[in-house]
Amino acid sequence: MGTGNAAAGRATEVGARKEAARKAVDRRAEQLIALSEQLHADPETAWEEHRAAAAVPQLLNEAGFDVTSSYLGLDTAFHARFGSGPVRIAVCAEYDALPGLGHACGHNLIAASSVGAALGLAAVADDAGLTVEVYGTPAEEGGGGKIEMLDRGAFDGADLAMMAHPAPVDVAEARPFAVSHSRISYSGKSAHAAAYPEAGVNAADAFTVAQVAIGLLRQQLPGSARVHGVVTHAGDAPNAIPERSTGRWYVRAETLAELAELEPRVMRAFEAGALATGCDLTIEPESKPYAEFRTDETALGHYRANALALGREFAPPGQAARMNRASTDMGNVSQVVPAIHPYIGIGSLPATNHQHEFAAFCVGGTAQRALLDAAVALAWTGVDRAGPPHPTP
Repeated sequence: MGTGNAAAGRATEVGARKEAARKAVDRRAEQLIALSEQLHADPETAWEEHRAAAAVPQLLNEAGFDVTSSYLGLDTAFHARFGSGPVRIAVCAEYDALPGLGHACGHNLIAASSVGAALGLAAVADDAGLTVEVYGTPAEEGGGGKIEMLDRGAFDGADLAMMAHPAPVDVAEARPFAVSHSRISYSGKSAHAAAYPEAGVNAADAFTVAQVAIGLLRQQLPGSARVHGVVTHAGDAPNAIPERSTGRWYVRAETLAELAELEPRVMRAFEAGALATGCDLTIEPESKPYAEFRTDETALGHYRANALALGREFAPPGQAARMNRASTDMGNVSQVVPAIHPYIGIGSLPATNHQHEFAAFCVGGTAQRALLDAAVALAWTGVDRAGPPHPTP
């Protein structure tokens, strides 16, 4: 067979695998949508995703995957494996929700589309020489579940790790900030606010001083830096000087290296609050920092072509495409193995991620189409990574 005919034959074989993968997703479409809606109706926050961690791998178990619960000693993580080929494709499933907002970042769709992608790949695993792995990854919305899993040996040897994240519009490339997550606590002394105010040490005022200092610091920060947080407790009664206050704060930068330079400057603002009020300060990291993303350009090119073939349209740069700057612990995975993290649009504008209105868009017709398109596009990208068989000499 000539070179041209051989190439055409290999392309035809890849096309046949993609069609088989798509049919496998289509056969499970109703169950995938039901899974997404089940998660959406029953949101669980970081490290508490017990029902989700049980529900998400059920379809995989039915399809013959070898499922391990409480993976690597993490109660709400799981691992599912199918096939024994030399090319290992890791699909990440997120399923934690946001406190007070439910699935306002669409992790219900991530979990279901990742399961769908894995089912599509399983249908061609033997023929394509694939080992298909699904990692159930808890605590992405603060907690660094994937980092904990990496530290315990997850993803070792994977040829590609991937997932698709809901957003208002389609964006192919993730460009997230590196981020640190800190729990801030001030300890002071209570006193009667009217009779003996001078006997108190005001822990709520410490946060006021710190936030003013952060506000002034912003003028000297790089334009890409982000510093934001919430005070979660600052007293119990208006007639008592608050003796304890707590908060959660994020610092974001373009890279881990830039974050390492920036974070101490922000922490000094919290030290200023303690110094000014006489409080004791405790700063505790909630997880290891999330890293910037290192995109596998070849795999991203495959995903882009596959999404376009499904009729998806990628948004131009600008306001609508800004979700690709959101931080994720998938960035840490990308530092270790080849990875992609595209965004799949659910047509939510003007609603955007982390709004109640966005959560409402994460179910329904447009969300269902995004779920299935993401599953197929990811599965096809896995097929492309496996590649055609080499011609016999």
